[in-house]
Amino acid sequence: MASRALTLLRRPFSTSLRRSAADYGQAAQAGDHAGGAKTWKVLSFIVAIPGVAICMVNAYLAEKEHMDHYMEHRPEFVPYPHLRIRTKPFPWGDGQKSLFHNKTTNALPEGYEE
Repeated sequence: MASRALTLLRRPFSTSLRRSAADYGQAAQAGDHAGGAKTWKVLSFIVAIPGVAICMVNAYLAEKEHMDHYMEHRPEFVPYPHLRIRTKPFPWGDGQKSLFHNKTTNALPEGYEE
């Protein structure tokens, strides 16, 4: 009895799968893919490069606005004893400035340069 009920439930699904496989059998055959590379090349030049350029301009303008605000309201220098400890000088310059030192944002042990 149970096997008969399963057969009745299974039949509509199996026949629909057979029908759909017959209908879409052509999709498994080789087709023409010559336009694929050209499509992606055109998309790269028309969408990707301008998109990156727009993001670059947006980042530049946001950073410029941030630096303008920072220069007006730079935090006050507080000489905390645990920061900027120099046990030996850096091997370049005067020994106090790090390799990527920036006068406006990086403080020396005695304070900002400007």
